[in-house]
Amino acid sequence: MKDRRAGVTLLELLIAVSLVGLLSLGMLMAMRVGLDALSRTRQRQADRRRLLVAQRILEMQIEGLMAVVADCRSAPQAPPTRVLFFQGEPLSMRFVTSYSIAEAHRGLPRIVEFHVMPLEHERGVRLIVNERPYAGPDSTGALCLGPDPQGPGLRFVPIEPGPGSFVLADRLARCEFSYQRVNPAGEPPLTWVPRWTDPFLPSAIRVLMEPLDPDERLVPVVSWVVPVRVQKNPLVPYVDN
Repeated sequence: MKDRRAGVTLLELLIAVSLVGLLSLGMLMAMRVGLDALSRTRQRQADRRRLLVAQRILEMQIEGLMAVVADCRSAPQAPPTRVLFFQGEPLSMRFVTSYSIAEAHRGLPRIVEFHVMPLEHERGVRLIVNERPYAGPDSTGALCLGPDPQGPGLRFVPIEPGPGSFVLADRLARCEFSYQRVNPAGEPPLTWVPRWTDPFLPSAIRVLMEPLDPDERLVPVVSWVVPVRVQKNPLVPYVDN
């Protein structure tokens, strides 16, 4: 004869179902926390890799800087004035280099244009770079607008983003360039200036990047200095001793 007390009551069934549900919820939350941590780790690694790639590209292009001239015209019909081609501003930089993003050192020289521009509908700025073929003094002269009437130095065509622009660094709080001027006597002190107006090349270029959302596990501010290897002025005739 069966015992009528054997079996599972409705209350016990509800408790068992609740315990299984709570256990499943705990496992789901643990998986969610783990996946979020993995996603954040991957994002930090990706941001670190992008920063290293941007730094490497900037270093290679500055190290490949070429001392070339530009036939600069203040007006379309004005006679050209031959000047050393280099634009150095706090938020813009333009020069000719032997290193390109697409072809590295294997291609032809390129005119590279770096520009810091604000993000649309967002906080922060991004650093873009344009590359265009270098075809002699006329190609560089087309980017020069003649002497700056407000002070020393030259005026240049504004750097504009286009379909071929490459985003070198994104979501930055700030990005700035500065340029090292050597004492004419060849001795210290060395000075850093935010705008380059001298008729010769700077001895080094400093790049400063600060991320928009700094992470204590990352370097909050990245700053590095790249020396300019070429100091031969193409406007000075070469004399063979």
